[in-house]
Amino acid sequence: MAQSSNVTPLFNDLAKVEHDHNIACQDCALYRLCLPLGLHRNDLAELDEIIQRSQSFPRGHALFNTDTSFHSIFVVRSGSFKTTVQAVDGREHVTGFYFPGEFIGMDAIYAKAYKSTAKSLESSTVCELPFEKLQEFSATMPQLQIQLMSRLSRELSGDKSLMFLLGKKTAEEKLATFLLSISKRFQDRGFSAADFQLTMSRGDIANHLGLAVETISRLFTRFQDDGLIYTKNKAISLRDAERLKQLCG
Repeated sequence: MAQSSNVTPLFNDLAKVEHDHNIACQDCALYRLCLPLGLHRNDLAELDEIIQRSQSFPRGHALFNTDTSFHSIFVVRSGSFKTTVQAVDGREHVTGFYFPGEFIGMDAIYAKAYKSTAKSLESSTVCELPFEKLQEFSATMPQLQIQLMSRLSRELSGDKSLMFLLGKKTAEEKLATFLLSISKRFQDRGFSAADFQLTMSRGDIANHLGLAVETISRLFTRFQDDGLIYTKNKAISLRDAERLKQLCG
């Protein structure tokens, strides 16, 4: 049990990433993950002028919803968010989870309308990029256009992966794939791939994966009993990543 004691401090560090909302892009720890990657210093300074940095959003705060007029795309600066869409019968489906350095609202560009509701899973901050200004800058900054295209491509790739995950994998494979995906995203941010926190609820995970909450709870228990993971509240340790990979199918 004592092996999990390092989980919470690691995630607390992540929650504090660049909490100072005034810090410039060129000094931000998320620089290599974010849009300005590869821009010249002068271009970066100009882009920095249009970015609006938020104060902290409390847990459950809506960043935008389908009634919000489209004006900006957002980058998570600290904390985490989830996006949901509502079916005609009123049921909500969790379409994604977002961590520092990841974009929210990219799917709104084509229709000029937000297609989902984005809510904070914990105290969180964002960088807001007004889209009209971003377009103006892109016309004179080829590297910025490349970054936008790369981000859009990643969105499409993620959508296809989710469709495969929901349609072809067993419940066990879905959860194993989900946990390894979150692990990789934490690793990309310079944090432990083995010890982290799941800020989303079990219900959100079940909804996202198209499973019943009871199924998710049963699988978490089974994975822990089998020595694959250790969980305590929202903290999780991946004890046997190789076996989880084998379970992914």
